[in-house]
Amino acid sequence: MRDDVHPVSHAAAKRSNGLPAPAIQKSHERSETFGLRASLRPDYDILSETGLALKREQNQTLCAHAMPVMETLREQIVNTQSMIVLTNAEGLILHSIGDDDFLHRAEKVALRPGANWAEDRQGTNAIGTSLAEGCAMVVHGDQHYLAANRFLTCSSVPILDPYGDLIGVLDVTGDHRSYHQHTMALAKMSVQMIENHLFSTAFRDVLQVSFHGRPEFLGTLMEGIIAFTDDGRFLSANRSAQFQFGLSLAALRTHTLSSLFQISYTQLIDRLTHGVAPHLMLNLHNGAVVCARAQFRRTSLAQRHGVLDAERVAASQPVRANARQPAAGLSRLSDLDTGDACVSALIAKVRKVLGKDIPILISGETGTGKELLAQAIHNDSPRGDGPFVAVNCASIPESLIESELFGYEDGAFTGARRKGAIGKLMQANGGTLFLDEIGDMPYSLQVRLLRVLQERMVTPLGAARAVPVDVSIICATHRNLREMIAQNQFREDLYYRINGLAVRLPALRERSDLAVVVEKMLQWESVESGGRRPLSVAPDVMAAFGRHAWRGNCRQLANLLRTAAAMVEEDGEIRWEHLPDDFLDDVRGAAGGASVSSAMPGVPAADALATGGASAHDGARLQDVATSVVAMTLARYGGNVSAAARALGVSRNTIYRRMPTTERATTTDDD
Repeated sequence: MRDDVHPVSHAAAKRSNGLPAPAIQKSHERSETFGLRASLRPDYDILSETGLALKREQNQTLCAHAMPVMETLREQIVNTQSMIVLTNAEGLILHSIGDDDFLHRAEKVALRPGANWAEDRQGTNAIGTSLAEGCAMVVHGDQHYLAANRFLTCSSVPILDPYGDLIGVLDVTGDHRSYHQHTMALAKMSVQMIENHLFSTAFRDVLQVSFHGRPEFLGTLMEGIIAFTDDGRFLSANRSAQFQFGLSLAALRTHTLSSLFQISYTQLIDRLTHGVAPHLMLNLHNGAVVCARAQFRRTSLAQRHGVLDAERVAASQPVRANARQPAAGLSRLSDLDTGDACVSALIAKVRKVLGKDIPILISGETGTGKELLAQAIHNDSPRGDGPFVAVNCASIPESLIESELFGYEDGAFTGARRKGAIGKLMQANGGTLFLDEIGDMPYSLQVRLLRVLQERMVTPLGAARAVPVDVSIICATHRNLREMIAQNQFREDLYYRINGLAVRLPALRERSDLAVVVEKMLQWESVESGGRRPLSVAPDVMAAFGRHAWRGNCRQLANLLRTAAAMVEEDGEIRWEHLPDDFLDDVRGAAGGASVSSAMPGVPAADALATGGASAHDGARLQDVATSVVAMTLARYGGNVSAAARALGVSRNTIYRRMPTTERATTTDDD
């Protein structure tokens, strides 16, 4: 033990106090490596008023949403010898409020705006240690590394922005003799309020779905919130939504509205415009049933869809930029060559230009696999060991796209991090930059991108000099760029710069290799589930796949198979009862309504189960059939009403109405 370490510090690190003792121990070890001396007063290095004002301006959004919550929290802990602190992502205190006498005591150890409480400055403390560990932390009394801070007990919770990035910390600090175990709970609730406020204003032109398993929790901190684009693509989810789905934000980004809630975008709009119930009942991808509300966050969208009670919120849309993440099992061009003549010809062309610094432009409908092809091109190229950075130009607001692509220096614009940020072009140095939906790039930014592609030099915002970059460019779009050029929406010079080799991915309905595509997707799903069983598709279902229009192309097929794979029995065969309701509705519609029941053995049309038919004679017979089908399905699912309802594509109320009286005593309504 070092001479300047207080004898009780490591002993304190071993106390639990509801905390993992190893976290405190690790923090003390880090503090020693920073060269801090526990017994000496540190150099606090307080920012000037001008410097603090700049930092507050750079964190304006965080401060605007946190300050009202801090005031509310202050009312709950008033006269408890404590204070509330807000920091940025580096541990710099932006604001503090609390009891005046305690604020005066705290100033003696520089627990005040303008001071930095990161671990390398203050040693073990709740603010710095929660930043280092990435989780909520309580540091009590002599668990602090610096002796000067041991009269404090601090409870800190990291604050995440709507995209999952850490942007600050909320801390409640008080005299260690008056610490209360509920303090951390209050801090966590306050952070959840801040994050939900940030979430509500982080997107524009979006559909927002709020949900919970119990209706009384809608509108509270406990509700999950997910934002989707106007066509049902996933944007982001708050912490409660991630918890209820049991999926991280990264995992949720692979889903859509349809795959998460088992309802298509069109069906949801229809239920919003024609429904009379106070809330919707939706099925989660894991089978749970939740109460939900859906609303458009801008009046223009609400009016477009006939939903008139929407709120108007000014906001920005999220950025999607991925580091290299090869899709397992489909990471090479050979993996994508599944027998379709058009795809084989496309791959043959691409192979001829690999490693020749020729830009590639991929066109095709949404969901045809443009990013998957770009990833395979990168992996097969001489740059395969370098980074693959994907940027969706349609998801980046015009105010942020320049900084995201080119990066920025410290203080270049509001919200800049302490040391600036490296742009996506520089992140892709030595590898491949994939610009998805290039047709949606703002016109004003196209000329700067063109200059970078010509000169291979990047000048970050606020920088005095350019930096050389070595990147291969692959672009993709579902738009007709030639038409956009004619309408002065896309620069002709940029078009010819990115159009070295132009290839078009065919829509799924145009391909002749559907069966092979399905087989490969099922192989991947089997691997994802631990390879416990092989998966297959029943012949009659595969025949329906061949007739389907697949408006969402490969993405729609992949989501459908993922859902079905989660519902199959031990034999691993996907049958009609395992398919999502929106797909069954499309099949019924294509086949002419209720008559499709003959094409879907064991699964009558949902409207036939619900209505009982048109005429009295036919209706009586159909009711008998419906009752029989319900009884068989209940037996198959062990009396589980929810599972039977999902299998038949009807509501649980319909199951109850058609349920034989003798069955009711043996049914359950859980998942």
